[in-house]
Amino acid sequence: MVVSRNSLSPDLPARVGAVLAARLQADERLCVGLSGGCDSVVLLHLLSRLGYAGRLAAIHVHHGLSPNADAWAEFCTRYCHALAVPLTISKVTVDRRAGQGLEAAARQARYAAFAECPADCLLLAQHRGDQAETILFNLLRGAGVTGAAAMPVERQLAGQRLLRPLLDISRTEIEDYARAHDLAWVDDESNADTALTRNFIRHQVLAALIRRFPAAEATLAQAAANFSEAAGLLDELAGIDWQVAADGEAARLSVLRTLSPARLKNVLRYRLRQLGWRVPVATRLDEFAHQVRTAGPDRHPELLLPEGTMRCGRGRLQWLPQK
Repeated sequence: MVVSRNSLSPDLPARVGAVLAARLQADERLCVGLSGGCDSVVLLHLLSRLGYAGRLAAIHVHHGLSPNADAWAEFCTRYCHALAVPLTISKVTVDRRAGQGLEAAARQARYAAFAECPADCLLLAQHRGDQAETILFNLLRGAGVTGAAAMPVERQLAGQRLLRPLLDISRTEIEDYARAHDLAWVDDESNADTALTRNFIRHQVLAALIRRFPAAEATLAQAAANFSEAAGLLDELAGIDWQVAADGEAARLSVLRTLSPARLKNVLRYRLRQLGWRVPVATRLDEFAHQVRTAGPDRHPELLLPEGTMRCGRGRLQWLPQK
């Protein structure tokens, strides 16, 4: 069914414009992650209509996982040409053997490509439904407060800012806008594959919740915002503890051992996120924190991580990156 212009939520551009106005500087170079799907198509259209076209570019990540991948890249090329927005097509190789699953491997390759985008701010089109899916996904993995906070509106990404201006917008509102402005988009056939965890959550779990609790999507997004506030407070506490414990790029064990187990793990997670390292699963971090607190002077506990090693020695805890 085609949505008439009269049925379009009139405040959608205003709401997105307010998010952008509050967070963007006048001289920042902007780049939109353009998949060709409805969400990113609408985000690029909104930005071009809201007066950002002169400093706006787009990047399309070509994963090569679908037989339609070339057609999606061609669609994005035509769309950006129509909007007079420069487009970069980044072809990536998804490592299927990394042991982290196809979804995670594709995401890692995509964000590596985003990090190479020559812009001050990268804008992605995740919306409220994506936020609800993410909090359910993270909770089912046993995430802590930071994971329960799901996706932040803004964060740092390899020297640039990442901004999600649609995070408080529903998928329905986005599709209404697209139809009202006669926008075309592509559909990724893999989005219907419920063998993929996120699709299962979207089509089976979240859909069932919404049938019973119609406001579930908005409520979960609000819960994520509440967890984000709590995570911010934990980061403030960790920042205070880090200032006391820090010895250059290392930390003094004599200080770390005065902290409670929960507070020690909090500062360890904080430091890993500062460095851009992945935080290990809770059981591994629990065991390492116990070793940090109890190891004798002749013991040198260490925790091997993909990005490097946390290692105790000579009264200090160090973060040693992979060579």
